[in-house]
Amino acid sequence: MILDFSEMSGADVFRVMTQVIVPRPIAWVLSDSDGAWNLAPFSFYSGICSDPPLVMLSVGRRPDGAKKDTWLNIEARSEFVVHLADVDHGEAVSRSSASIPLGESEVDLTGMTTKAVEGEQLPRLAGPKVAMFCTRYAIHEVGNRPQGLILGEVHRVWIDDDAVSTRDGQISLEPTKLTPLARLGGIQYAELGRVFEIEKPE
Repeated sequence: MILDFSEMSGADVFRVMTQVIVPRPIAWVLSDSDGAWNLAPFSFYSGICSDPPLVMLSVGRRPDGAKKDTWLNIEARSEFVVHLADVDHGEAVSRSSASIPLGESEVDLTGMTTKAVEGEQLPRLAGPKVAMFCTRYAIHEVGNRPQGLILGEVHRVWIDDDAVSTRDGQISLEPTKLTPLARLGGIQYAELGRVFEIEKPE
């Protein structure tokens, strides 16, 4: 089967792309919405550079064309926190994607709580095992109905001690303890199955 995107609607193109680009990690992003903690998941997300350490989020628009809150918050205040969404919080991750009025908090909506982190303006969520503290590096508008391609520079990472081990003197994270939640198409998600190693070539 060949699908020609030039002959398909935008909605159909989106459905296909989100089903073939799988599995996708989910950035669960906390930002400051003028005093209320905004929380939203994004699966068009990746790490793109380590010097400086940069992550990328693609943030869309509301049905009326307005920028989504996460985009507005990062534009206005720069700071945001990317959490590794995990299986234990899958329902809360989904609930946090709901559209609610600006100034209301998805943290409250989902029943999550936050913990202050010394030296950081923003807290982290209690529960997820990884939180990356980021500042805005750049925002580019891309696409015909422009999305916000947000680049964030990671300056500190909090990791749950239970998910960390040391191998050959190097810090390693244990994926089975991180239990990352992966996004598939539609309302489908996945968790880790068999974890195996493949040696790199010389």
